[in-house]
Amino acid sequence: QVQLVESGGGLVQAGGSLRLSCAASGRTLSSYSMGWFRQAPGKEREFVAAGKWSTGSTYYADSVKGRFTISRDNAGNTVYLQMNSLKAEDTAVYYCTADANIVRLRFGTGEYWGQGTQVTVSS
Repeated sequence: QVQLVESGGGLVQAGGSLRLSCAASGRTLSSYSMGWFRQAPGKEREFVAAGKWSTGSTYYADSVKGRFTISRDNAGNTVYLQMNSLKAEDTAVYYCTADANIVRLRFGTGEYWGQGTQVTVSS
């Protein structure tokens, strides 16, 4: 059992920055990949970013590439999503997810999910 808790969401003006955090507790495994999805009202849940820490590989949706960065703390218990140059289209609830299988994670069927944190970008 793994618990994921997101934080760091809020209201920001277009062009601004936010950093989301995802803290993992419980039965954590250093080999697990972690990532972020987002969902806006009336839209499909969308992949944002993921990290496969065992290899150091990171993955990004085209819509956020060059603006968002996923990273992990040295202890491996917290994953971050640094969001720069925010746009109104980034407004969504952001969810943290974790899974031992990076492919399963990227396709939205990860084993563990957080409760979500709201990001609102005003323009």
